[in-house]
Amino acid sequence: MNRVRLLVLNAALGALDYTVPDGVQAPPGTVVIAPLGPRTVTGIVWDDGRLPGREIEASKLRPIREVVPVPPLAAPLRRLVEWTADYYCANLASVARMVLASGGALGGPTTTTEYRLTDAEPAGRLTAQRKQALERLMGEQGTVRELSAAAGVSEGVLRGMVGAGLIEPVQVAIDRPYPRADADHDQPDLSPDQSRVAGELVEAVRARSFAPILLDGVTGSGKTETYFEPVAEAIRLGRQVLVLLPEIALTENFLTRFEARFGASPVVWHSSLRSTERRRAWRAIARGADKDGAQVIVGARSALFLPYADLGLIVVDEAHEISFKQDEGVRYNARDVSVMRARFEDIPVVLASATPALESLHMASTGTYRKLDLPSRYGGAELPPIKLVDLRMEKPAQGQWLSAPIIEGLKARLEAGEQSLLFLNRRGYAPLTLCRNCGHRFKCPNCSAWLVEHRLSARLACHHCGLETRPPEKCPECGEADCLVACGPGVERIADEVAALFPDARVAIATSDTLGSPDRAAQFIAQAESGAIDVIVGTQLVTKGFHFPELTLVGIVDADLGLEGGDLRAAERTYQQVAQVAGRAGRGEKAGEVLLQTRHPDAPVIEALANGDRDAFYEAETEARRDAGAPPFGRWAAIILSSENEREAREAANRLGDSRPHLEDVTILGPAPAPLALLRGRYRYRFLVNARRSADLQGVLREWIERQDFAPGVRVGVDIDPYSFV
Repeated sequence: MNRVRLLVLNAALGALDYTVPDGVQAPPGTVVIAPLGPRTVTGIVWDDGRLPGREIEASKLRPIREVVPVPPLAAPLRRLVEWTADYYCANLASVARMVLASGGALGGPTTTTEYRLTDAEPAGRLTAQRKQALERLMGEQGTVRELSAAAGVSEGVLRGMVGAGLIEPVQVAIDRPYPRADADHDQPDLSPDQSRVAGELVEAVRARSFAPILLDGVTGSGKTETYFEPVAEAIRLGRQVLVLLPEIALTENFLTRFEARFGASPVVWHSSLRSTERRRAWRAIARGADKDGAQVIVGARSALFLPYADLGLIVVDEAHEISFKQDEGVRYNARDVSVMRARFEDIPVVLASATPALESLHMASTGTYRKLDLPSRYGGAELPPIKLVDLRMEKPAQGQWLSAPIIEGLKARLEAGEQSLLFLNRRGYAPLTLCRNCGHRFKCPNCSAWLVEHRLSARLACHHCGLETRPPEKCPECGEADCLVACGPGVERIADEVAALFPDARVAIATSDTLGSPDRAAQFIAQAESGAIDVIVGTQLVTKGFHFPELTLVGIVDADLGLEGGDLRAAERTYQQVAQVAGRAGRGEKAGEVLLQTRHPDAPVIEALANGDRDAFYEAETEARRDAGAPPFGRWAAIILSSENEREAREAANRLGDSRPHLEDVTILGPAPAPLALLRGRYRYRFLVNARRSADLQGVLREWIERQDFAPGVRVGVDIDPYSFV
C-alpha cells in the first residue's frame, strides 16, 4: 500500500495521512485533493519523515481524491517552506499557503473573454472618447480593464462601444504563453565600472552555484542596467529570473525599462492582479522558461514563494527597503528569504542598493557576501551636495512649512523650466485634527492613533486600520460649528503651500494614495518625463526607482521626522531615506541641489548626510550596534499578545512574563503596552527579546510560548528580526 503524509493548507489540522490509489503517481511535492469528513481539502505530499504526525492504522486511512494537474513542488521549494516556518516561528501550513496563493491556478475555467475592435463602420457622429478609443486600440486586444488603460477612456465608454458593435468579445485561453524576451534585443552602452561588475555577475550566473552578492552603487550609477546583463545571460541559458521590487508603484517604471532592453515585458506578480492573471502567471512560472513558460518574473515579496521550474538568478532591487518585511501573518523578510531560496536552488542572488542595510554590509565585511561597487554616477553626472537649512535660524512664515532657501530654490527652478521634488514622509493634509473651541482630538475608535485629514478625498482616515469618515460640520464633543483645525503638515498641505506661493506651477502629489495602482503610477511617470509637472510633492514612494533628468532640486521638508519615536533603526532608516530621495536630483546633464530642513543639524546622521560621509556614519552605527548587542551582532525578536478584551490581553502578557526563561545569552524585556496599544480593535502588549548570536533564539521562544495555555480570545504573534516596534 502506498501511504503518504500530506501538509494540508489548514494550520489547525497539522499533517494528515492518506493512501494513494493503485496506478496513481504522487511523489513528494504533488498537490492533491483529499477527503476530510464530508468535505475536501487541498494538500501537498511531503517527504517521508519530515512532518510530525499521529500514526494511524493503515486500515483507517482514506485514499486521496485526485491529483491536481500542476507540476510537483520541487525539493528546494519544500526546503524553503520548512526553513521559513522554522526560522520565523510560523506554522508550516501558513507558509505553504503562500506557495499556492493562486487558488485558481489549481483549477477553474481555462478561457476568458477579451475584446478587440470590429470592422464595423461607426453609425452617426462619434464622441471624442469613442474616437480616441478607435485610434488607440488599432491592433490591440485585451480585457476591458486593459483596453481602458491603453485607450485612456473609462470602462463604461468601451462597454457602450461593445453595445454599438464597434468592439467585439473573443474567447482566449487563460494559460496562453507570454511574449518572449530577447536577451540581445537592445544592448546597452555600459560604463567601464558597469561593464566590470556586469561581467562578474554574468560569470556568477554561468557558474550555477550559490553566490550571495551585494551590488553597492550610488544613486544614478546604473545598477538596473548593470544587473540586466546577468538577467540576459540567464535568458540565453533558458533559466528563469526573479526580480523583487519593494513597491507595486515602481513596477510600471521598471517594466518600461525592461521592455526597452529585452523587447517584451516580464511576467508580473503582485496583489493587484486579477485572479485570472494570477492563474496565468502561476502556471507559466511552474512550466519553466523553455516550455512557453515564464522567463523573467517581476514581483512583490510574495513572488519569492512561487513554484519556479528552473530558477537561475534572483535580484532584490532596493534591498534595504523595509517594505520587504511582512508585518502580519508569516512575518518574513524577503531580502533574507531570497538568500535562502538562492542557497536551496544553488544559484546567485544579487542584493542591489545605494544604501545597503547595515546587516548586508556586515555580511560583506565578513566575506559571507561578495561586494561589487559602482562608485560613480553614469555619464559623468555628479551626486548633488546636501545643504542644511537650520529651522531654528531660517524659520518659515507663520502657518507655513517651507523655509526661504527652499522657496527661493523652487522659484529659480520654475524660472529655468526645471523640476523640483519636495519630500515629506507623511500622507494626507494634516496628521491631527482638533477643535479650537474645546480641544477635542479626533481619534480612531479602533486604534490608539489620530485620524489623518485627507482633503483630496474629504475624509478623516486611520492609516492603521483603514477606517474613513467624513469630517463633521460640528465638533462631536462640544457641538461648535466651523471649529476644526488642522495641526501639522502632510504632503497635501505642502502642495497647497506651493500652489499658493506659485499659482502657475503644476504640482503633483506622489503617495500610495495617488499612485496606488500600476496604471496611475505609469500616468504620473509619463507626465513627469514629458515636463507636464513642475513640482512633485511626495512621500517615501518617490525616494527610489524614478529617473527624471530635468529634476534638479530636492527639498526635504522635515528630516527629523524619522528620528522620532521608538524605532531602534531610526538613524539608519533616516540616512537611507534621505540619501535615496537626494539621489533623485541632478541625474541628467544638469547639476542638482538638495536642501534639508532640520532642527537638529548636530545629530550624527544629519551631519553625515551633509558631509556625504556614508562610511563614517555606517562605522559609527556599527559600533553603537556592537555595544548594544543589536543586529548584526545580536538578535532581536518581538512577541505581541493581543485580545479584544484589554484585561485579558494584560493578564495573558503578565502570565507569560512571569514564566519567562532566565538564560545567560537571552534578555527578555516586558511586557509593556505596545506604543500602538489598540490596533484594529485589539489591545496589544509586547515583549522585546535580545539574544546573542550563539543562542537558540527560536528554540527558546517556542519552548516558552508552547508551555502557556492562552485564552481563546488571545492571539500570540512572534516577529523574528523585527523592523516595526509599534
